Amino acid sequence: MPAILLGVVLLGLGVAMELNRDRLIRQVTSRSLGSLAPGYAATGAGIRVYTGLVVSIGVTVLGAGLAGSYRTLGGAILLAGVAAFLVLSVVALVGETQTFRKLKR
Repeated sequence: MPAILLGVVLLGLGVAMELNRDRLIRQVTSRSLGSLAPGYAATGAGIRVYTGLVVSIGVTVLGAGLAGSYRTLGGAILLAGVAAFLVLSVVALVGETQTFRKLKR
């Protein structure tokens, strides 16, 4: 049951991030981190990818929690979450790399 609750909380966090996307970019991700310039997360596409990563983690945890009682359903949800996380991780890495290469030095 704690995994199900954590999964739902992460899903809620992802939804909240999506609903406040512009504010999140403006107040958090577009700020420099010391010597690091804002990266991919400071773009609309980037924040959507990172929001998707949070949601995919929530789906994975939810699937793991459900697998105890509903093995087939929980396993399918877990696998979907892992697959989404892997794909979105690659997209984020490519986006960060492209953003870094565009920086003027």
